[in-house]
Amino acid sequence: MSPTISINDSQHLQLKPLEIPSKLLLGPGPSNAHPTVLQAMNTSPLGHLDPDFLGLMDEIQSLLRYVWQTENPLTIAVSGTGSAAMEATIANAVEPGDVVLIGVAGYFGNRLVDMAGRYGADVRSITKPWGQVFSLEELRTAMETHRPNILALVHAETSTGARQPLEGVGELCREFGTLLLVDTVTSLGGVPIFLDEWGVDLAYSCSQKGLGCPPGASPFTMSPRAWEKLQRRSTKVANWYLDMTLLSKYWGSERVYHHTAPINLYYALREALRLVAEEGLANCWQRHQKNVEYFWDRLEDVGLSLHVEREYRLPTLTTVRIPEGVDGKAIARQLLTEHGIEVGGGLGELAGKVWRVGLMGFNSRKENVDRLIEALGEVLPK
Repeated sequence: MSPTISINDSQHLQLKPLEIPSKLLLGPGPSNAHPTVLQAMNTSPLGHLDPDFLGLMDEIQSLLRYVWQTENPLTIAVSGTGSAAMEATIANAVEPGDVVLIGVAGYFGNRLVDMAGRYGADVRSITKPWGQVFSLEELRTAMETHRPNILALVHAETSTGARQPLEGVGELCREFGTLLLVDTVTSLGGVPIFLDEWGVDLAYSCSQKGLGCPPGASPFTMSPRAWEKLQRRSTKVANWYLDMTLLSKYWGSERVYHHTAPINLYYALREALRLVAEEGLANCWQRHQKNVEYFWDRLEDVGLSLHVEREYRLPTLTTVRIPEGVDGKAIARQLLTEHGIEVGGGLGELAGKVWRVGLMGFNSRKENVDRLIEALGEVLPK
Protein backbone atom coordinates (compact mmCIF):
# COMPACT_ATOMS: atom_id res chain seq x y z
CA MET A 1 0.00 0.00 0.00
CA SER A 2 1.07 3.56 -0.66
CA PRO A 3 1.89 5.49 2.51
CA THR A 4 -0.71 8.03 3.58
CA ILE A 5 0.56 11.56 3.08
CA SER A 6 -1.17 14.35 4.95
CA ILE A 7 -2.13 17.45 2.98
CA ASN A 8 -0.26 20.62 3.90
CA ASP A 9 -2.90 23.35 4.33
CA SER A 10 -0.50 26.24 5.03
CA GLN A 11 -1.19 27.80 1.60
CA HIS A 12 -4.86 26.83 1.45
CA LEU A 13 -6.68 30.15 1.02
CA GLN A 14 -10.42 30.68 1.31
CA LEU A 15 -11.07 33.48 -1.17
CA LYS A 16 -14.09 35.37 -2.41
CA PRO A 17 -14.70 35.59 -6.17
CA LEU A 18 -12.28 38.01 -7.81
CA GLU A 19 -13.15 41.70 -7.66
CA ILE A 20 -10.73 44.25 -9.15
CA PRO A 21 -11.15 47.96 -8.37
CA SER A 22 -11.56 50.25 -11.36
CA LYS A 23 -8.55 52.51 -11.97
CA LEU A 24 -7.50 54.88 -14.72
CA LEU A 25 -4.17 53.61 -16.07
CA LEU A 26 -2.27 56.66 -17.31
CA GLY A 27 1.20 55.24 -16.79
CA PRO A 28 3.57 53.90 -19.46
CA GLY A 29 1.41 50.77 -19.84
CA PRO A 30 -0.74 48.85 -19.59
CA SER A 31 -3.51 51.20 -20.58
CA ASN A 32 -7.21 50.55 -20.04
CA ALA A 33 -8.69 48.27 -22.67
CA HIS A 34 -11.78 49.24 -24.64
CA PRO A 35 -14.94 47.61 -23.19
CA THR A 36 -15.54 45.88 -26.54
CA VAL A 37 -12.09 44.33 -26.31
CA LEU A 38 -12.77 43.03 -22.80
CA GLN A 39 -16.08 41.63 -23.98
CA ALA A 40 -14.36 39.77 -26.82
CA MET A 41 -11.83 38.37 -24.38
CA ASN A 42 -14.69 36.94 -22.33
CA THR A 43 -15.78 34.65 -25.19
CA SER A 44 -15.52 30.88 -24.96
CA PRO A 45 -12.18 29.61 -26.28
CA LEU A 46 -11.77 27.53 -29.42
CA GLY A 47 -9.04 25.01 -30.08
CA HIS A 48 -5.81 26.56 -31.31
CA LEU A 49 -6.09 24.55 -34.57
CA ASP A 50 -9.81 25.05 -35.02
CA PRO A 51 -10.53 26.41 -38.54
CA ASP A 52 -12.48 29.33 -37.07
CA PHE A 53 -9.56 30.27 -34.86
CA LEU A 54 -7.10 29.94 -37.73
CA GLY A 55 -9.27 32.36 -39.70
CA LEU A 56 -9.06 34.81 -36.80
CA MET A 57 -5.27 34.50 -36.89
CA ASP A 58 -5.35 35.49 -40.56
CA GLU A 59 -7.40 38.57 -39.65
CA ILE A 60 -4.85 39.52 -36.99
CA GLN A 61 -2.03 39.24 -39.51
CA SER A 62 -3.75 41.47 -42.07
CA LEU A 63 -4.73 44.10 -39.51
CA LEU A 64 -1.20 44.15 -38.04
CA ARG A 65 0.12 44.81 -41.54
CA TYR A 66 -2.37 47.67 -41.80
CA VAL A 67 -1.43 49.39 -38.51
CA TRP A 68 2.28 48.95 -39.27
CA GLN A 69 1.85 49.88 -42.95
CA THR A 70 3.74 46.85 -44.25
CA GLU A 71 3.16 43.97 -46.63
CA ASN A 72 5.58 41.63 -44.83
CA PRO A 73 4.27 38.05 -45.17
CA LEU A 74 5.72 37.10 -41.78
CA THR A 75 3.70 39.38 -39.52
CA ILE A 76 2.32 37.66 -36.42
CA ALA A 77 1.42 38.07 -32.76
CA VAL A 78 3.95 36.45 -30.45
CA SER A 79 2.41 34.58 -27.51
CA GLY A 80 3.97 36.71 -24.81
CA THR A 81 4.43 40.31 -23.72
CA GLY A 82 6.29 42.95 -25.69
CA SER A 83 9.60 41.81 -24.23
CA ALA A 84 9.04 38.39 -25.83
CA ALA A 85 8.50 40.01 -29.24
CA MET A 86 11.59 42.11 -28.57
CA GLU A 87 13.63 39.00 -27.87
CA ALA A 88 12.16 37.30 -30.95
CA THR A 89 13.71 39.95 -33.21
CA ILE A 90 17.12 39.48 -31.61
CA ALA A 91 16.93 35.67 -31.45
CA ASN A 92 16.03 35.30 -35.13
CA ALA A 93 18.18 38.06 -36.61
CA VAL A 94 21.40 37.67 -34.63
CA GLU A 95 23.98 34.95 -35.13
CA PRO A 96 27.04 34.69 -32.88
CA GLY A 97 29.64 37.19 -34.03
CA ASP A 98 27.22 39.50 -35.87
CA VAL A 99 28.03 43.15 -35.33
CA VAL A 100 24.92 44.77 -33.88
CA LEU A 101 24.92 48.54 -33.53
CA ILE A 102 22.37 49.82 -31.02
CA GLY A 103 21.28 53.39 -30.42
CA VAL A 104 20.96 53.88 -26.68
CA ALA A 105 19.10 56.95 -25.46
CA GLY A 106 17.04 55.33 -22.73
CA TYR A 107 16.23 52.21 -20.74
CA PHE A 108 15.02 50.07 -23.62
CA GLY A 109 18.04 50.75 -25.78
CA ASN A 110 20.03 49.26 -22.92
CA ARG A 111 17.71 46.25 -22.88
CA LEU A 112 18.48 45.64 -26.55
CA VAL A 113 22.19 45.73 -25.71
CA ASP A 114 21.68 43.12 -23.00
CA MET A 115 19.60 40.83 -25.20
CA ALA A 116 21.91 41.02 -28.21
CA GLY A 117 24.91 40.20 -26.04
CA ARG A 118 23.16 37.10 -24.68
CA TYR A 119 22.79 35.80 -28.25
CA GLY A 120 26.49 36.19 -28.97
CA ALA A 121 26.43 39.45 -30.90
CA ASP A 122 29.44 41.71 -31.18
CA VAL A 123 27.52 44.60 -29.63
CA ARG A 124 28.48 48.19 -30.41
CA SER A 125 26.48 51.14 -29.08
CA ILE A 126 26.11 54.85 -29.61
CA THR A 127 24.56 56.97 -26.88
CA LYS A 128 22.66 60.20 -26.38
CA PRO A 129 21.39 61.80 -23.18
CA TRP A 130 18.02 60.36 -22.17
CA GLY A 131 15.31 62.31 -23.95
CA GLN A 132 17.35 63.18 -27.03
CA VAL A 133 17.40 61.45 -30.43
CA PHE A 134 19.98 60.52 -33.06
CA SER A 135 20.41 62.58 -36.21
CA LEU A 136 20.84 60.89 -39.58
CA GLU A 137 24.38 62.30 -39.72
CA GLU A 138 25.25 60.74 -36.37
CA LEU A 139 23.89 57.41 -37.53
CA ARG A 140 25.89 57.59 -40.77
CA THR A 141 29.11 58.25 -38.86
CA ALA A 142 28.42 55.27 -36.59
CA MET A 143 27.62 53.03 -39.57
CA GLU A 144 30.87 54.00 -41.28
CA THR A 145 32.77 53.20 -38.09
CA HIS A 146 31.14 49.89 -37.13
CA ARG A 147 29.81 48.44 -40.44
CA PRO A 148 27.10 46.48 -38.57
CA ASN A 149 25.02 43.53 -39.71
CA ILE A 150 22.09 45.03 -37.81
CA LEU A 151 21.20 48.54 -36.65
CA ALA A 152 18.70 48.61 -33.77
CA LEU A 153 16.80 51.76 -32.80
CA VAL A 154 13.96 52.52 -30.42
CA HIS A 155 11.29 54.44 -32.32
CA ALA A 156 9.39 55.34 -29.14
CA GLU A 157 11.59 55.27 -26.04
CA THR A 158 9.19 54.39 -23.23
CA SER A 159 11.58 55.60 -20.55
CA THR A 160 11.94 59.13 -21.96
CA GLY A 161 8.91 59.91 -24.12
CA ALA A 162 11.11 60.70 -27.13
CA ARG A 163 10.33 59.75 -30.75
CA GLN A 164 13.34 58.74 -32.88
CA PRO A 165 12.93 59.98 -36.49
CA LEU A 166 13.33 57.08 -38.92
CA GLU A 167 13.07 58.87 -42.26
CA GLY A 168 16.18 58.08 -44.31
CA VAL A 169 17.53 55.43 -41.91
CA GLY A 170 16.37 52.51 -44.07
CA GLU A 171 18.17 53.90 -47.12
CA LEU A 172 21.29 54.32 -45.00
CA CYS A 173 21.07 50.70 -43.86
CA ARG A 174 20.70 49.43 -47.41
CA GLU A 175 23.77 51.41 -48.43
CA PHE A 176 25.76 49.45 -45.85
CA GLY A 177 24.01 46.08 -46.34
CA THR A 178 22.56 46.35 -42.83
CA LEU A 179 19.22 45.19 -41.45
CA LEU A 180 17.16 47.81 -39.60
CA LEU A 181 15.50 46.63 -36.36
CA VAL A 182 13.01 48.95 -34.66
CA ASP A 183 11.22 48.98 -31.28
CA THR A 184 7.65 50.27 -31.80
CA VAL A 185 6.29 49.21 -28.40
CA THR A 186 4.99 52.65 -27.44
CA SER A 187 4.27 53.91 -30.94
CA LEU A 188 2.16 51.26 -32.70
CA GLY A 189 -1.41 52.49 -33.04
CA GLY A 190 -0.73 56.00 -31.75
CA VAL A 191 2.20 57.36 -33.75
CA PRO A 192 2.60 57.46 -37.55
CA ILE A 193 4.58 54.41 -38.69
CA PHE A 194 5.40 53.41 -42.27
CA LEU A 195 7.57 50.31 -41.99
CA ASP A 196 7.83 49.56 -45.72
CA GLU A 197 8.30 53.19 -46.73
CA TRP A 198 11.02 53.58 -44.10
CA GLY A 199 12.77 50.31 -45.01
CA VAL A 200 12.40 48.67 -41.59
CA ASP A 201 13.37 44.98 -41.62
CA LEU A 202 12.37 43.85 -38.14
CA ALA A 203 9.88 45.42 -35.74
CA TYR A 204 8.10 44.46 -32.58
CA SER A 205 5.47 45.95 -30.33
CA CYS A 206 3.00 45.07 -27.58
CA SER A 207 -0.76 44.86 -27.24
CA GLN A 208 -1.37 46.87 -24.06
CA LYS A 209 -0.48 50.40 -25.14
CA GLY A 210 -1.56 52.13 -28.33
CA LEU A 211 -3.68 49.17 -29.39
CA GLY A 212 -5.70 49.29 -26.17
CA CYS A 213 -5.65 45.56 -25.45
CA PRO A 214 -4.54 43.51 -22.41
CA PRO A 215 -0.88 42.42 -22.50
CA GLY A 216 0.23 39.03 -23.78
CA ALA A 217 -0.16 38.97 -27.59
CA SER A 218 2.68 40.98 -29.08
CA PRO A 219 3.12 42.07 -32.70
CA PHE A 220 6.22 40.95 -34.60
CA THR A 221 7.15 41.46 -38.25
CA MET A 222 10.07 40.47 -40.44
CA SER A 223 10.83 41.74 -43.94
CA PRO A 224 11.85 39.44 -46.82
CA ARG A 225 15.45 40.70 -46.37
CA ALA A 226 15.43 39.63 -42.72
CA TRP A 227 13.78 36.31 -43.64
CA GLU A 228 16.59 35.63 -46.13
CA LYS A 229 19.17 36.22 -43.41
CA LEU A 230 17.27 33.82 -41.15
CA GLN A 231 17.33 31.15 -43.89
CA ARG A 232 21.11 31.56 -44.30
CA ARG A 233 21.85 30.90 -40.62
CA SER A 234 24.58 28.36 -39.98
CA THR A 235 23.16 27.68 -36.49
CA LYS A 236 19.66 27.09 -35.21
CA VAL A 237 17.81 29.95 -33.56
CA ALA A 238 18.83 29.60 -29.92
CA ASN A 239 15.32 30.22 -28.60
CA TRP A 240 12.95 27.39 -29.57
CA TYR A 241 9.77 29.13 -28.44
CA LEU A 242 10.49 32.25 -30.53
CA ASP A 243 12.03 30.53 -33.59
CA MET A 244 10.29 32.02 -36.64
CA THR A 245 11.23 29.07 -38.84
CA LEU A 246 8.86 27.08 -36.59
CA LEU A 247 6.26 29.75 -35.82
CA SER A 248 5.89 30.61 -39.51
CA LYS A 249 4.56 27.08 -40.08
CA TYR A 250 1.83 27.66 -37.50
CA TRP A 251 0.89 31.13 -38.74
CA GLY A 252 1.37 30.22 -42.41
CA SER A 253 -0.45 27.89 -44.78
CA GLU A 254 1.00 24.69 -43.25
CA ARG A 255 -0.71 25.22 -39.87
CA VAL A 256 1.75 22.97 -38.05
CA TYR A 257 1.24 22.81 -34.28
CA HIS A 258 3.89 24.71 -32.34
CA HIS A 259 2.34 25.71 -29.02
CA THR A 260 -1.08 26.37 -27.54
CA ALA A 261 -1.84 29.98 -28.40
CA PRO A 262 -3.39 32.31 -25.78
CA ILE A 263 -6.78 32.01 -27.48
CA ASN A 264 -8.68 34.67 -25.58
CA LEU A 265 -5.85 37.18 -25.80
CA TYR A 266 -5.90 36.74 -29.57
CA TYR A 267 -9.65 37.42 -29.49
CA ALA A 268 -8.89 40.65 -27.65
CA LEU A 269 -6.11 41.65 -30.03
CA ARG A 270 -8.27 40.98 -33.07
CA GLU A 271 -11.00 43.19 -31.63
CA ALA A 272 -8.55 45.96 -30.67
CA LEU A 273 -7.15 45.95 -34.20
CA ARG A 274 -10.68 45.96 -35.63
CA LEU A 275 -11.44 49.12 -33.63
CA VAL A 276 -8.34 50.85 -34.99
CA ALA A 277 -9.36 49.90 -38.53
CA GLU A 278 -12.91 51.07 -37.88
CA GLU A 279 -11.65 54.45 -36.66
CA GLY A 280 -9.15 54.65 -39.50
CA LEU A 281 -5.41 54.71 -38.96
CA ALA A 282 -4.95 58.39 -39.84
CA ASN A 283 -7.83 59.35 -37.55
CA CYS A 284 -6.35 57.27 -34.75
CA TRP A 285 -3.00 59.01 -35.08
CA GLN A 286 -4.69 62.43 -35.20
CA ARG A 287 -6.73 61.68 -32.08
CA HIS A 288 -3.59 60.81 -30.12
CA GLN A 289 -1.83 63.97 -31.31
CA LYS A 290 -4.79 66.27 -30.60
CA ASN A 291 -5.33 64.92 -27.10
CA VAL A 292 -1.67 65.02 -26.12
CA GLU A 293 -1.29 68.61 -27.29
CA TYR A 294 -4.29 69.49 -25.13
CA PHE A 295 -2.55 67.68 -22.26
CA TRP A 296 0.70 69.59 -22.79
CA ASP A 297 -1.17 72.90 -22.71
CA ARG A 298 -3.02 71.95 -19.50
CA LEU A 299 0.27 70.92 -17.85
CA GLU A 300 1.79 74.31 -18.62
CA ASP A 301 -1.33 75.96 -17.16
CA VAL A 302 -0.59 74.30 -13.80
CA GLY A 303 3.12 75.21 -13.95
CA LEU A 304 4.59 71.86 -14.98
CA SER A 305 7.30 71.52 -17.63
CA LEU A 306 8.16 68.66 -20.01
CA HIS A 307 11.42 66.78 -20.47
CA VAL A 308 11.54 66.28 -24.26
CA GLU A 309 11.69 68.97 -26.94
CA ARG A 310 8.27 69.42 -28.54
CA GLU A 311 9.48 68.29 -31.98
CA TYR A 312 10.45 64.85 -30.66
CA ARG A 313 7.74 64.23 -28.06
CA LEU A 314 5.61 61.13 -28.33
CA PRO A 315 1.84 61.57 -28.55
CA THR A 316 1.46 58.36 -26.56
CA LEU A 317 3.74 59.04 -23.58
CA THR A 318 4.83 62.30 -21.95
CA THR A 319 7.64 62.77 -19.45
CA VAL A 320 6.66 65.51 -16.98
CA ARG A 321 9.42 67.06 -14.89
CA ILE A 322 8.91 66.67 -11.15
CA PRO A 323 9.15 70.16 -9.57
CA GLU A 324 12.07 70.92 -7.30
CA GLY A 325 11.42 69.78 -3.74
CA VAL A 326 8.47 67.56 -4.66
CA ASP A 327 8.49 63.85 -3.76
CA GLY A 328 7.47 62.31 -7.09
CA LYS A 329 6.76 58.87 -5.63
CA ALA A 330 4.53 60.32 -2.92
CA ILE A 331 2.51 62.29 -5.48
CA ALA A 332 2.09 59.21 -7.69
CA ARG A 333 0.98 57.22 -4.65
CA GLN A 334 -1.59 59.89 -3.75
CA LEU A 335 -2.94 59.93 -7.30
CA LEU A 336 -3.42 56.17 -7.12
CA THR A 337 -4.85 55.84 -3.62
CA GLU A 338 -6.96 59.01 -3.49
CA HIS A 339 -8.00 59.42 -7.14
CA GLY A 340 -7.63 55.95 -8.70
CA ILE A 341 -5.19 57.25 -11.33
CA GLU A 342 -1.92 55.49 -12.13
CA VAL A 343 1.08 57.39 -13.52
CA GLY A 344 4.60 56.04 -13.90
CA GLY A 345 7.86 57.16 -12.37
CA GLY A 346 11.18 57.66 -14.13
CA LEU A 347 13.56 54.83 -14.98
CA GLY A 348 17.35 54.80 -14.94
CA GLU A 349 18.82 58.27 -15.41
CA LEU A 350 15.37 59.83 -15.04
CA ALA A 351 14.43 58.07 -11.79
CA GLY A 352 13.00 60.64 -9.38
CA LYS A 353 13.13 63.35 -12.04
CA VAL A 354 10.00 62.74 -14.13
CA TRP A 355 6.55 61.24 -14.15
CA ARG A 356 5.67 59.19 -17.22
CA VAL A 357 2.10 59.76 -18.34
CA GLY A 358 0.54 57.66 -21.07
CA LEU A 359 -2.41 58.67 -23.26
CA MET A 360 -2.65 55.53 -25.34
CA GLY A 361 -5.35 53.69 -27.23
CA PHE A 362 -8.77 53.87 -25.56
CA ASN A 363 -7.29 56.15 -22.86
CA SER A 364 -6.38 58.91 -25.31
CA ARG A 365 -9.43 61.03 -24.51
CA LYS A 366 -9.88 64.65 -23.43
CA GLU A 367 -11.88 63.70 -20.32
CA ASN A 368 -8.95 61.64 -19.02
CA VAL A 369 -6.67 64.65 -19.37
CA ASP A 370 -9.11 66.82 -17.44
CA ARG A 371 -9.46 64.21 -14.70
CA LEU A 372 -5.68 63.94 -14.26
CA ILE A 373 -5.11 67.70 -14.25
CA GLU A 374 -7.84 68.17 -11.66
CA ALA A 375 -6.28 65.46 -9.47
CA LEU A 376 -2.81 66.96 -9.84
CA GLY A 377 -4.21 70.30 -8.71
CA GLU A 378 -5.36 68.64 -5.49
CA VAL A 379 -2.19 66.64 -4.68
CA LEU A 380 0.60 69.00 -5.75
CA PRO A 381 1.93 71.40 -3.08
CA LYS A 382 0.44 74.87 -3.39
